[in-house]
Amino acid sequence: MKQQIPTRETAEAILSEGLKLNPGKWGDHSRNVAASAEAIGSRIGLDPDTCYVIGLLHDIGRRYGNLQLAHVYYGWKYMNELGYPLCARICLTHSFAMQKLEGYGGAFDLTEKEINELEQNLQSIVYDDYDRLIQLCDNISGASGIMKIEDRISDIISRYPNYPQEKMELTLQLKDEFERRLGTDIYTVTCDGHTVDHY
Repeated sequence: MKQQIPTRETAEAILSEGLKLNPGKWGDHSRNVAASAEAIGSRIGLDPDTCYVIGLLHDIGRRYGNLQLAHVYYGWKYMNELGYPLCARICLTHSFAMQKLEGYGGAFDLTEKEINELEQNLQSIVYDDYDRLIQLCDNISGASGIMKIEDRISDIISRYPNYPQEKMELTLQLKDEFERRLGTDIYTVTCDGHTVDHY
């Protein structure tokens, strides 16, 4: 699996370059996703370096600007171009707990061809623990730190009003499943305080 991702140092450099192109709070959000993914993943038998790196780069498509669905597409393309297929996969899957494009609450700022390409590739994936872990950590990580999942979902809904009820329910189920595997609540493992923030 390690050959499918960059080293931590390379991943940090990729994120830093992206933030130079498009500065914003998405960088701090990405670092918090990485830290929470490593903290949770390492306790349930996942590779900590992999958890950290895929969390750090899940939103790397934001290097191309203030995008909505397009950040998924461009991140997926960019990571594949760099030769990191697992990172590319996470760029694709992190926004789709429902595993269908209708689960995205924001604007479809892509061409019809790009949307079809995204949909076909999303449907070809069998989700595993790494996909689900980043989906969870994306929903407990603000720009300022770890936050309650209900607050994070409320924050997302305030910016993406088409957030589906089914996605909300699946995300809360993810929390329950990972807590069952951890034997404790996720905040015991990850929490350094929570604030509602935007990125």
